[in-house]
Amino acid sequence: MAEPTPVSRSEHILLITACIVIIVAGMKLAAPLLVPILLSAFVAIICLPPLYFLLNKGVNVSVAVFTITGSLVLIGLLVSLFAGSAIADFSNNLPFYQARIQGQTAQLLAWLAKMGVELPAGNLLESFNPSSVMQLVGKLLSGLGNALTHVFLLLLIVIFVLFEAVALPHKWAVMDSHAPNTHAFEQFLKTVHSYLVIKSLVSVATGVFITIWLTILGVDYPVLWGLMAFLFNFVPNIGSMIAAIPAVMLATVQLGLDVAAYTALGYIIVNVVMGNIIEPRYMGKGVGLSTLVVFLSLVVWGWILGPVGMLLSVPLTMIVKLACEANPKTQWIAILLGPDIDPEENQKEATQA
Repeated sequence: MAEPTPVSRSEHILLITACIVIIVAGMKLAAPLLVPILLSAFVAIICLPPLYFLLNKGVNVSVAVFTITGSLVLIGLLVSLFAGSAIADFSNNLPFYQARIQGQTAQLLAWLAKMGVELPAGNLLESFNPSSVMQLVGKLLSGLGNALTHVFLLLLIVIFVLFEAVALPHKWAVMDSHAPNTHAFEQFLKTVHSYLVIKSLVSVATGVFITIWLTILGVDYPVLWGLMAFLFNFVPNIGSMIAAIPAVMLATVQLGLDVAAYTALGYIIVNVVMGNIIEPRYMGKGVGLSTLVVFLSLVVWGWILGPVGMLLSVPLTMIVKLACEANPKTQWIAILLGPDIDPEENQKEATQA
């Protein structure tokens, strides 16, 4: 029998690249199926703490699972009641807001021309049209709404995942010595679970603050912008900025530059407090990603899975990073995906170890 021909390093890299391309192409084709599954998985992970709380109190497994899913249905109905009409109304008024923004942009260009600053208005509006931001928000909200139309499928997957989460430890116990080493896997699940729970709580606080602040200022659709702040808070570093742009633009169109400045100030305050004080205190630095990786993951996952992929981009990329950290052969990939490392701090940690 002939011995297999050894594979060179370049051929190995080429083979891995080809496999990644095939996997990405398959995920893009299967996006309509993957999106509800991924959403359900993340929702189920967030629901695990209240589920275990009920189980520790002696509640029956079936009762606990259906109590959690019933609470999800109630929350979904409340969100649909308050945000659904706002989304529909905003979509209907979108042409009006786009026209107002284009008119204000033309007035700004005319004022700059009077001040001696000549800008090619036609080329500028074609290459940078502020009204396109509103159109992008409309597409994002409609895409999210389309994903949530499969609510029955989402609930079914969540129910089955929660039941499996309760049964899995018993299955590992029955396997006993035949069970594989699960320490790395357990650490991986623990880190992902901790990240999603903390991030969800901080995102809820962010959305509530933005909703209250915009209601006080009198900006239209405060619940809608609070919902966007909640969703985009899952994208660190740039998420709050992306969520602030349409709200600030609407405040400019509706109420003027002074209210727009107060709107932007509210987003800056919540971003500084939540992103630089609260999150680092409870989350630590173990799941950080570099700013470039965050932006690229937003683009890549958005291209693969659509608008929902943009919202799940950072959790998905973080899962890839944690999976790479669990394997010594791929830890270098996790380091590249992570934030910048302070040489002095790294030297202190090495000395302490």
